[in-house]
Amino acid sequence: MPTEFISVLSLLVVAVISTWCFKRINLPPILAYLFAGIIVGPSVLSLFDHPEQMHVLAEIGIAFLLFTLGLEFSLPKLQAMRHLVFGLGMSQMVITTLLASGVAYLFGFSTSAALVIGGIIGLSSTAIVIKQTTEMGTLNTPRSQLAVSILLFQDLAVVPFLIFIPLINNPAESSFTMLMLIALLKGIVVITTLLLIGKWVLPKLFREIANTRTDELFVLTTITVVLMASGLTYAMGLSLALGAFIAGMMLGESQYKYQLESDIRPFQDILMGLFFVTVGMQLDLPIVWEYAFIIIAGLIAMLALKVLIVRFSAWAFKTNDNDAWAAAFKVCQMGEFSFILASLAVTHSVLDSKTASILVSIGILSMICTPYLVANSVRFANVFAPDKTAGSINNAQVLEQIRSGHVIILGYGRVGQSTARMLDMENIKYIAVDIDPIRVQESQTANEPVIYGDVSDKSILQSVNIDEAVSVIVTFDHIPKATQCIDCIRGFNSDIPIIVRTRKDYAMDALYNSGATQVVPELQEGVLMLVSQVYHYSGVPLAKILKRIRNERKGHYDHLHGFYPGETTEVSYESVDKLRFMHAININRSAWAVGKTVGQCDLLKYGVQVRKIKRGHDVIIDPPMQEVLCDDDILVISGKPQRVERAERFILDGH
Repeated sequence: MPTEFISVLSLLVVAVISTWCFKRINLPPILAYLFAGIIVGPSVLSLFDHPEQMHVLAEIGIAFLLFTLGLEFSLPKLQAMRHLVFGLGMSQMVITTLLASGVAYLFGFSTSAALVIGGIIGLSSTAIVIKQTTEMGTLNTPRSQLAVSILLFQDLAVVPFLIFIPLINNPAESSFTMLMLIALLKGIVVITTLLLIGKWVLPKLFREIANTRTDELFVLTTITVVLMASGLTYAMGLSLALGAFIAGMMLGESQYKYQLESDIRPFQDILMGLFFVTVGMQLDLPIVWEYAFIIIAGLIAMLALKVLIVRFSAWAFKTNDNDAWAAAFKVCQMGEFSFILASLAVTHSVLDSKTASILVSIGILSMICTPYLVANSVRFANVFAPDKTAGSINNAQVLEQIRSGHVIILGYGRVGQSTARMLDMENIKYIAVDIDPIRVQESQTANEPVIYGDVSDKSILQSVNIDEAVSVIVTFDHIPKATQCIDCIRGFNSDIPIIVRTRKDYAMDALYNSGATQVVPELQEGVLMLVSQVYHYSGVPLAKILKRIRNERKGHYDHLHGFYPGETTEVSYESVDKLRFMHAININRSAWAVGKTVGQCDLLKYGVQVRKIKRGHDVIIDPPMQEVLCDDDILVISGKPQRVERAERFILDGH
């Protein structure tokens, strides 16, 4: 059996076991991959003689990650963030590089070596931060957008260092200036080319591919587009990730956005795991033990320095204090491109191998700390600047608002959200529980009383005051999970009415036998029947129930249309033009719509409805046409996916 096969198989076994163990103790998979890399790396098992050869596949994983990020950040959204990318991002990179370089110079490094060390420390980990915030469902929050702005500029800032390092020991001012100008020209040409291709060619290409109704061809085309865009930027001396990001940004404005995200995610997750394994392989344990004090001191100093620089750089751009602190804790680590710069510096004798190993060790340890810092960034931010603004509510705030006499909605998908809207019409208090982090974040941003959690978890049921609720609605269509959930509820409260929705008629007996009070089947009529039961158990008069249902049928179920898409939302070629999404838009001061009335925005021409405006602690439902939109408003709109995208673009830049 070939040695390479045994090495790869061993790596997979170690990765599987590590991931399983880390998940059992509630640690993120990223740490498991880093740990697996350390185990199979040169310092422990030494399974790979040339671990750097795996780095190409790992970089492709980063490219796929940036492609999915580009799908989230359309060109209008990026234009609205330009003052953050080229303002906050640039100031963070420049200040961090100069301060870190100054410290290195004081410790005896040459000016050129100190500048390289400053650049290595100035970069942050795009891969970890974006992956972690995406999994948490917080990518679209203001604090995460601050972090992403910094990361995007850092990816651009890598290019001058890639040019600068090889020239240090063979300096020629004219050649260096010429190379920088050529690199700038290449960058303008390649980015312009990708933007034009993305606007005029890619939509037509994917339209033709989608018409074939062949999933394999759609996936293959997506992978090819990502790799071609990455290869083009790489050939021009830029990073692979930049090309993938631009390609995603262009396709993010198309109707295929959600299908692309779904298709690319398996490849992205596998290759990103490989990337973190290769990072772990670079940790030299003998160096860590020998210079442990220097590495730990350097780690603490770097984290503190970058937190303070990001925080006070953000202050200059008048950002929210709490968001600035949270973003600072997200991007205070060292980045994956730092390892590339360190390796290049050793190759060209700018840094010695010992110094590079110490820097890499600090970087890996900072990456190990990052998942914890990202997950708790808001909590740390509240220590330094308590959030006194309305912002997006969290689990604790939702639970504080609901004490007793409420309805519990388990599952906040399409049926759960439609049910919640009907309850709002009668001012019936409710609280919803959902396991989809993206959906929960979108809903909480729009001020919906939704918490994240497993509906069959007894502690979650206790936290929503199951003993004090008037009824429970089970809206998800998963029979084993539903019966398990009913058993848990009956363990707390044997008398509470439990109303269950299902698509499967054959499952009704099983649900009744498990303790359901009422089982309601299927779609819009099912929603109306479900709500009629909730109204009844909430004490609404029968005549009013019948009138409400009659009005909904007469209005073609208008209040039941539209839902917040989440990570598990299924979108196919056939359904993409039939679905009606709801979406919460953060209106910042750069948005075109600030100061305009709802009527002036005229979103009806896009086939989009304005459902409500969240302003501070106030929520304006079905706002009048003369209502003026203000900075920091949350605008909730509904419509078909592509129309929602167009309406958001119009709200942000007026085009």
